[in-house]
Amino acid sequence: MQTEEIRSCLWRFFRREGRLPSYSEICRLFGFASKNAASRLVDRLVEEGMIEKTEMGKLIPKQLSVPLRVLGTVAAGIPHDAEEQHFDTLSLDNFLVDDPFETFLLRVTGDSMIDEGIKPGDLVVIDRKRKAHHGDVVLAQIDGAWTLKYFEKNGNEVRLVAANTKYAPLYPKEELILGGVVNGVVRKYN
Repeated sequence: MQTEEIRSCLWRFFRREGRLPSYSEICRLFGFASKNAASRLVDRLVEEGMIEKTEMGKLIPKQLSVPLRVLGTVAAGIPHDAEEQHFDTLSLDNFLVDDPFETFLLRVTGDSMIDEGIKPGDLVVIDRKRKAHHGDVVLAQIDGAWTLKYFEKNGNEVRLVAANTKYAPLYPKEELILGGVVNGVVRKYN
């Protein structure tokens, strides 16, 4: 069985169950007669960097996503003739996530970042280890409340600025804690 078929099967299982399969379930998924065959497959997937084993032997995903093909470019301005080309393949988690153990998703509520293209219902990809720079969109706790805003620093003065003119800038009165920097936005169209 090819690696991409295995990855796809494990990804579907993970999406459905919220976890990777046990060795017995791997036997059923791939038609193995013994757990020894499942163990050899797991060892191969660990070696390829697709999954990891905890100290207790539990399987956790490391790089399960199915790479998608990048077929070309499309104009968002003046239309021009499109030509399908196969440029590359891309895994969205590799594209959006530098360190999966330091990255998490949050669902957006409110419209304060609408002019940045971040809408209610979107998922933002937050990297908690990335250092915030002037102009970054950050997750911040300001005086006890969490928000998503532009981070602006001028000398010693720090403020959080919305991407919507309805909202005034926020200045910390007591405390400002940065929870991470936005790496990307995910929106699903139904």
